[in-house]
Amino acid sequence: MAKKSKGYLALVLHAHLPFVRHPEANYFLEENWLFEAVTETYIPLIRVFESLTRDDVDFRVTMSISPTLSAMFTDPLLQDRYVCHINKLIELSEKELDRTCHEPHYHGLALMYYNRFLQARDTFINRYQRNLIHAFKRFQESGCLEIIACAATHGFLPNLNINRSSVKAQIEIGVEQYRNHFGIDPKGMWLPECGFYPGLDRLLKEAGIRYFFCDSHGIMNADPQPQFGVYAPVYCPSGVAAFGRDWESSKQVWSSKEGYPGDQAYREYYRDIGFTLDFNYIKPYIHPDGIRINTGIKYWRITGNTEYKEPYQPQWAKEKAGDHAGNFMFNRQKQIEHLYPSMDRQPIIVAPYDAELFGHWWFEGPQWIDFLARKVFYDQDTVEMTTPSEYLKQYSTNQVAMPSQSSWGDKGFSEFWLDGCNDWIYPYLHEAGRLMQELARKNSGLIKGDFKTNPSKSALRYRAINQAARELLLAEASDWPFIMKAGTMVAYAQKRLKQHLHRFYKLFHELESDCVDENWLREIEFRDNIFENTNCAKCYLETEKFAPPKPKKKTLQRL
Repeated sequence: MAKKSKGYLALVLHAHLPFVRHPEANYFLEENWLFEAVTETYIPLIRVFESLTRDDVDFRVTMSISPTLSAMFTDPLLQDRYVCHINKLIELSEKELDRTCHEPHYHGLALMYYNRFLQARDTFINRYQRNLIHAFKRFQESGCLEIIACAATHGFLPNLNINRSSVKAQIEIGVEQYRNHFGIDPKGMWLPECGFYPGLDRLLKEAGIRYFFCDSHGIMNADPQPQFGVYAPVYCPSGVAAFGRDWESSKQVWSSKEGYPGDQAYREYYRDIGFTLDFNYIKPYIHPDGIRINTGIKYWRITGNTEYKEPYQPQWAKEKAGDHAGNFMFNRQKQIEHLYPSMDRQPIIVAPYDAELFGHWWFEGPQWIDFLARKVFYDQDTVEMTTPSEYLKQYSTNQVAMPSQSSWGDKGFSEFWLDGCNDWIYPYLHEAGRLMQELARKNSGLIKGDFKTNPSKSALRYRAINQAARELLLAEASDWPFIMKAGTMVAYAQKRLKQHLHRFYKLFHELESDCVDENWLREIEFRDNIFENTNCAKCYLETEKFAPPKPKKKTLQRL
């Protein structure tokens, strides 16, 4: 933070996908979630960061990479399958060059996709050796990117709080996986869906976390009410800082009516050649069973609220992304100019988004970030990009207040993950959490490494206990109730949840009867190989309850 500005912008990208890995099948539709995100979001973001770094643009972005996404980035099977996926897209785009050679509106776009897919393959294989963690770690080490931790499998923590150890395991395993991938301790943590409840900060503190993010109403309804609203962090009584989301900057990007991604010049997401071209032509590039799917090749722009879509014009869209980046910066300048005189510090505007918005849903999103970073650096001196840890280093004295229970989901609390279509899952999750505590308590010596009595049998039980913990963690993912509520891929979400719970209960009963089926255990260790070198069960040993302390009114704390 070299120049002296009146305030700061913290751009926060939350990168997460559920753990989807199916070695039992040669092709599995849901694995495309990862492959599409790599091609359309993560590699384009990496290329933007590379470009900004190459041009000596001093920018700051904060980014969470969830442990499930990190696990998929580093999995050899999924790395190999992504190479096959991108090779298929290159083959298809080559065919599109021939098919569109007499269609000038589409031929240039076919060439654009062909070049993008070639660049994606080169970035993935040659620059980062099939592991995108290497790329993000490099930017963190350069100081322009701050990567923060996330809960182990993105469990929605307010709904898991029946068992404190379930929440503790989500947090502590998330921190441990971060250390494994990035080689340092995380400074902050992204709470899945920004789900917070009073007392959660204590568990974050125990795990070494210094800050997290809340939705705006979580901060505005804090006790006591913060003097500076969401434009400065508050310290929870535990000493962990909470940063509030700025609603205005979020609405400009997220809103389906007012947000930038809905502009008519931008690429239309919902029209793809996988659904429009002749079936026999497109068949080799869709689902082997003939189910039409998105290929990522889309030739049309949004145009308007009409079925008819005009051809996409990349230059128009690029100019619009530049205009929107300028507009976003202008609005942040005006916010800061309004706030600065009434605060005893430079305000911070926290703008968090799902990373997949940029590139996957909003094709021009990475371009918008590139323009924004350059405009902030070159074109003005009112606002400066920063990270939460840099801000806390500059302003270590902050008001003490306890944020209220909140999330960034629909209506702002837990309703999206606790609805009539998905509430049936929680009795099973809560009971499984209780049984996992019981397993940990009964096998505490083994979990702590005591293999002296019957070493081979002890090793088998140790594996089974830890696999039970992994199955419970996978069942707890917030993605499954989210999908059920959203109404997309519901059968898959229900199947995954039931599979993991079934495996957990089977392991529990086998451990209780001291009769573990090693062949079956080996099979599910192979299928659900997440956190395979982690002692997941140790996090369930603690069962104590506590009541979060009430903060004193209007106090400041220096940490």
